[in-house]
Amino acid sequence: MKRVFAILLFLTCTVAFSQANQLWKSYFSYNRIVDITNSPSRVFAAGEYAVFSKNVLTNELSTLTSVDGLKSESITAIYHSNTYGKTLVGNSNGLLIVVNQDNSILNVIDIVEETTVAQNKKKINGIYEYEGKAYISCDFGISVFNLQTLEFGDTFYLGPNGAEIPVQQCAVYNGYIYASTAQNGIRRAVYTNPNLNDFNQWSEFTPGQFTGIASFAGNLFVSDNSGAVYRLLNDSFSFFAQLPGSVNGLRSSGGYLIAMGGNTINVYNEQLMHMYTINYIPGESLNFTCATILNEKIYIGTYEKGVFTSFLNNLTYYENITPDGPLQNSIFSLKIASGNLWSVYGEYDFYYTPDYLIKGISKLTENGWFHIPASDVLGAKSLSAIAVNPANQNQVYIASHESGLLRVTDNVPDILYDNTNTGQNGLQAIGNNSIRINGPAFDKNGNVWVTNALVEKPLKKMSSNGQWTSYSFADVTSSPTSDAYGRMVIDKNGTKWVPTVNNGIVAFNETLGNKFIVIDENTGNLPTTYVKCLTIDNRNQLWIGTVRGLRVLSSVERFVSENQLTTNAIIIIEDDLAQELMYEQVINEIEVDGSNNKWIATAGAGAFLVSPNGQETLAHFTKDNSPLPSNSIYDIEINGVTGEVFFATDKGMVSYLGTSTAAEDNLNNVYVFPNPVRPGFEGEVNISGLMNKVNLKITDIEGNLVYETTSQGGTVTWDTTAFGKYRVASGVYMIFISSEDGTQTKVKKVMIIRGE
Repeated sequence: MKRVFAILLFLTCTVAFSQANQLWKSYFSYNRIVDITNSPSRVFAAGEYAVFSKNVLTNELSTLTSVDGLKSESITAIYHSNTYGKTLVGNSNGLLIVVNQDNSILNVIDIVEETTVAQNKKKINGIYEYEGKAYISCDFGISVFNLQTLEFGDTFYLGPNGAEIPVQQCAVYNGYIYASTAQNGIRRAVYTNPNLNDFNQWSEFTPGQFTGIASFAGNLFVSDNSGAVYRLLNDSFSFFAQLPGSVNGLRSSGGYLIAMGGNTINVYNEQLMHMYTINYIPGESLNFTCATILNEKIYIGTYEKGVFTSFLNNLTYYENITPDGPLQNSIFSLKIASGNLWSVYGEYDFYYTPDYLIKGISKLTENGWFHIPASDVLGAKSLSAIAVNPANQNQVYIASHESGLLRVTDNVPDILYDNTNTGQNGLQAIGNNSIRINGPAFDKNGNVWVTNALVEKPLKKMSSNGQWTSYSFADVTSSPTSDAYGRMVIDKNGTKWVPTVNNGIVAFNETLGNKFIVIDENTGNLPTTYVKCLTIDNRNQLWIGTVRGLRVLSSVERFVSENQLTTNAIIIIEDDLAQELMYEQVINEIEVDGSNNKWIATAGAGAFLVSPNGQETLAHFTKDNSPLPSNSIYDIEINGVTGEVFFATDKGMVSYLGTSTAAEDNLNNVYVFPNPVRPGFEGEVNISGLMNKVNLKITDIEGNLVYETTSQGGTVTWDTTAFGKYRVASGVYMIFISSEDGTQTKVKKVMIIRGE
């Protein structure tokens, strides 16, 4: 029986890719290591969605992410071929990525077209090289990959009657190819048999549930899920060693056999003597996932803190070689203040059910990442939204969708507000003492407002003096005790705009006689009562993201004078047809940049950038056409000074170096970068620190005009061409800037150096 395994081969032009992505940055976590491998001079560690490596000769550390073209799904295996100088990265969906020695992506091979193999059975579990071929152990069997031609060959379905069975690892020994399987024992076939894709050529050599296999020092070893390691003697397996817990796998590396079981690593030399046992790293509480040995140093991958290394003859001292990054890849919420980016990882699902987990907090500063570990957040679970005190940027409030409201002062969590310390009019708990807080937001008087889900008085205010006040929705919405709330926004009039699951938008202002207005499907033209997010743009319009599309309220000022508010869809012309912008899309977040453009995060369609009125889609970033690691965008945050746009996804964070920065009040801080423009630069020159609507002219040294524009926001870009027709020559170029009313002017220079 033969089945042809079809593949798709994509050739990636690495030079063009790097130039196209120079505006992108990556911010991945490398703490959760899934596999590790090495060359004679470099150790490669695979995180969930990105890879890093360390040159053991120079100590140079490098990363490989989606910005470099590593478009992983979920990494499950990594292997480096010393013979061919290639690194193979396997994924949960059968994707095999081939990487050159210079970290460039050479090929992407996707095992996708075999119709009889379910998508959830294509996971790559291990990669083994023998005689120029890589044997890829998958959840359906084994695929053979030619390392010289970079093409797939046969696929082996080696289960009973050709069944697809999970293969953990494979190895060639004494003329046979052996496979360790999760449920169908150790299976083998004659290696030179030309018909190995016929399941009849495979037989069960030993029954059981096996986790690993490795050939080492002229022997064959296997491991099972009870923690036992066996050695092949006289054509049968004999007991060799016992480890606590199931063995993760076996590896032959650096002249040693490594057996990894539970939180224990056993190391054996070529004489099969037990040399080392590693079951802890001093000062750490970690779960080991993988290990390799190079130059008498062991490199241990962990589930929590990346890779640790130590000399085998001094296992009392370990060094962590993990690149700087956030604590986790799945970042749920972001907030920028004073140039620092705060990140939290707790989350809730579509129905606002919290994850009930205690996770840490991260802050990206100009000096790198700072972390508050989970052990220090006072037991707060599901930390899911952030607000920074505008009067004291060192004071941060973080909503816990399970435990209350956490205050962080000078980077130290110091108070967890809950139902026990906020008084009778404070936070309220529901069954199992769950306190589901969202928001929070500051008003202009320094009061903190939050929502408290599933209670009759869901809107809470903590005054600047620490007093709490509650506002009831009992006469405003239907069944407030069964409703949940998104993150509110507060306008300049002090009106609170609260997105709900069951009742659309609740708008409230206590200074107008506790005035409420509800905007829903019936009264407000919303496409659904489930509103996910709100934002107020630079023209005081309220942009509304729902689970079924987008709406806009023409002005938040209308709340003051009207008692009923109606929203409008944005109608665009596409393919000569009138269509609704973002029709039926689940919108998770909307952010406004310095030019009043809207960045829209969706739950499955990536990120959109639309013009101030929504009539023009300026960009649509997806996993397929950009370095976004996922099309599910949890949050977007914009640095108004630099224009950097951060995208938090379920599979890592990247940023786009946008040009829409916030406008300045004067021209005192105008700057130009890069300056000079050196040979080989393919990007754009940025002129930043501008006032809005300045007139900007660029001339050569003789006064010939080469570019002119009017700024929208705080930054203008120039592609170093004369009105887009041809690249300007080397020389000094003058930049003349004048405010809209002509009262302020500035002159800057930029030097351009061409290589030709």
